[in-house]
Amino acid sequence: MLSKGFEVEIYTGRPNGKIVGLSDQIVQALDGFVREPDSRNVEYTTPPVYLYDQALCDLLRPRMRLRRYLRGLGDYTLIPGSTLSLGESQTFYRSDPQNPYHDYIEQTYHTKVVTASIHINVGISDLETLIRACRLIRVEAPLFLALSAASPFLDGEVTGYHSTRWAVFPKTPAIVPLFTSHQHFIAWTKEQLALGTMQNVRHLWSAVRPNGDRRPYDLNRLELRICDLVTDPISLLAITALLEARLLQVIENPELDPLIQSDLARSGLDLAALADENEIAVAQASLGAPLRHWQDGREISASDWIGELYDQVYPTAKQQGFSCFLNPVKKILREGNQAQKWLQSYAQGQSVTSIIQEAIVQLQAEEVDLEDKLCQPLPDLIPV
Repeated sequence: MLSKGFEVEIYTGRPNGKIVGLSDQIVQALDGFVREPDSRNVEYTTPPVYLYDQALCDLLRPRMRLRRYLRGLGDYTLIPGSTLSLGESQTFYRSDPQNPYHDYIEQTYHTKVVTASIHINVGISDLETLIRACRLIRVEAPLFLALSAASPFLDGEVTGYHSTRWAVFPKTPAIVPLFTSHQHFIAWTKEQLALGTMQNVRHLWSAVRPNGDRRPYDLNRLELRICDLVTDPISLLAITALLEARLLQVIENPELDPLIQSDLARSGLDLAALADENEIAVAQASLGAPLRHWQDGREISASDWIGELYDQVYPTAKQQGFSCFLNPVKKILREGNQAQKWLQSYAQGQSVTSIIQEAIVQLQAEEVDLEDKLCQPLPDLIPV
């Protein structure tokens, strides 16, 4: 098994759904939390672990600490969703007015970056294997967005997207290739810094990137950045299990590489551009999006492709002993992701405000229920 950790961005606010900026107070009071440029969301990071039950503990414990702190401040809570669902997307609330990098972000992107998401980091130590893994996950990243989409609203309105976050988020630089080697990644990063398309080595905002303590040189993990905020930890672990099983296949099979196995790449098609097109389609329709497969260009729906991928990786997950954590992927395919559930409620006549308010209550109830079972053997919690 591979090590895995998470970067979790989440909004704070009132039970009525109004998002309120509290990150400056939170980061001073609670260890392990860091501020984002806008004060309305806050981030915490879980340590790399191998076991899924430990990952569940690490995901929930900081949130419960944060909830207790918010209750001490007043009538505050955590707000699900990956965009400013109920309003105030025109105003940037600076968390650190003295930070020059935040100056750049506000002036360049404004509130397009004021989103909440999950970044999944999976450890891979061999550099060329890591770069190859990034190539494969880049062309399959839309599938992970399809499972996680949770932002169909903005400013109290239905936007027409299932992931409004990824539709508006300023992917930077605008064009990111499939890196052919670690040296290619180093040379490309240096070029972007010289051109000013990246302000620093962290300023690579793409669906997936190689990560490490001294980028672009010392790298030790793949970071999947495309996912919307998945507040249900069981669903998040299922998405992570799908990713880990795929990466284990990459490590086992050097031929599992879009540059080798793609008919399109051999014909000269830009696979990075194909991946970008698929990302746009999934941002709009998530599991129902029509996509083009990177291997041969055939049209396939996101849900069907995920079903195929699930069947491909299940034996790997079973052999490694974490197939029970992969099972809830099937549940998401059957019942829909968060965005689809919210849009179904909207179609049945609920207002955007009431949908978000109900989701706030449901999220807290689910976390309390899981906290009661925390760190116990988990197979009985996993839906099939």
